[in-house]
Amino acid sequence: MNESFLIPVIYQRKEYEFKARFERWGYTHRIAVLIDEITFTFDPDEEGGYRALVHPKSAISADPPFAALLNAVAEKLAGLSS
Repeated sequence: MNESFLIPVIYQRKEYEFKARFERWGYTHRIAVLIDEITFTFDPDEEGGYRALVHPKSAISADPPFAALLNAVAEKLAGLSS
């Protein structure tokens, strides 16, 4: 069962709302988040946070400002699950 929701994130003093989808994966889950027409998958990590999975061919994967946005989304997701 996949559940959709909106995730509000404050990044660089602006508030954004991204479409997100909770996806069950066997005994765990993933959260797919749509950012700028690209879907990023966030997996739970061992420390109770989330890590973003970025496709290696993505041109934005090495862009530090965009990486900071993904980090802000991951922190928000970790806060929702606690």
